[in-house]
Amino acid sequence: MKYALFCAYLLTHLTLEQVTESHLRNGERKWPVPYRRFDRRPEVDPFCQALYPFCPTGDSDSRIPYMRDSDIISVFRLQAPVWEFKYGNLLGKFHIMHDAIGFSSTETGKNYTMEWYELFQLGNCTFPHLRPGVSAPFWCNQGAACFFEGIDDMHWKQNGTLEKVGEITGDQFNDMARWVQEDNETGIYYETWTARSDPSVNATVWFESYDCSQFVHRSYRKLSELGAKLTSKTQTNYTKIYLYSGEPTYLGDDDTIFGQASMKSLAWDIRNFYHAFQPHQSIVDTIISIIDVYEKLILEKSFYLFYNFQYWHLPMKPPYVQITYEEIPLP
Repeated sequence: MKYALFCAYLLTHLTLEQVTESHLRNGERKWPVPYRRFDRRPEVDPFCQALYPFCPTGDSDSRIPYMRDSDIISVFRLQAPVWEFKYGNLLGKFHIMHDAIGFSSTETGKNYTMEWYELFQLGNCTFPHLRPGVSAPFWCNQGAACFFEGIDDMHWKQNGTLEKVGEITGDQFNDMARWVQEDNETGIYYETWTARSDPSVNATVWFESYDCSQFVHRSYRKLSELGAKLTSKTQTNYTKIYLYSGEPTYLGDDDTIFGQASMKSLAWDIRNFYHAFQPHQSIVDTIISIIDVYEKLILEKSFYLFYNFQYWHLPMKPPYVQITYEEIPLP
């Protein structure tokens, strides 16, 4: 049920609104594949448009106010269902949650929210567009930090979590702000999936996700490194979306796959795979696409993953896809 719901959710929202081999060591591949960092964030292609503007009331460049060293800043764990403003608690019933961090200044009395999410909504970050006349799938995939004044208590409390988990000094806050700026400039793209060998504790992780909860975890770890003591009275659970597969095979990048005649068959397979996830589909086409996805993942046991701007083939195996809501303790 969770798999079907997630496929339907992605397929109905894939709209315009919406490494090299350096990890090889001594000829053997190192897992998980490291997330690629960049020197700077690229400009957005005009083709990529968001239905809901990114960080509309905050600073999309993640500039954060300076706090006096003597200030005491409360830190809050924030969590609410994805797309709550449109669907209420519907996705919360399936533990598909969005995560953020809140701050409150003792000296100024001002509250702030910090979160990391997609510039062009989830669908565009998870699957590409197939554009006429363009051989390679076209990705509108960027994610970034957003920092804005205020904490919407109702939004976080009603169907989620708003809990104070610690306090930091103004000096620690300013150090964290500098780290957020650097993290935001070098980690530019969103990754929905965590791919691993099986559901067991000792499973091999092939690829890590890079999403809102991962930003929250990185931020908590940074605060801990700066000396913050973070504790929670409730379980700190987070949404994870897993793909399960055998060892992935590296295929190449756009130039390798879509720029060479010898790779024509593979290029066609990748385009055909992503065709099921295209935007602006009718209800009938959406149903057909869900069946198509089922055939590719379950019957053909195949998934093409785009990671670090490169393509990988995942030989899928049971349970194929899983949404979990698992505890990840505070550092």
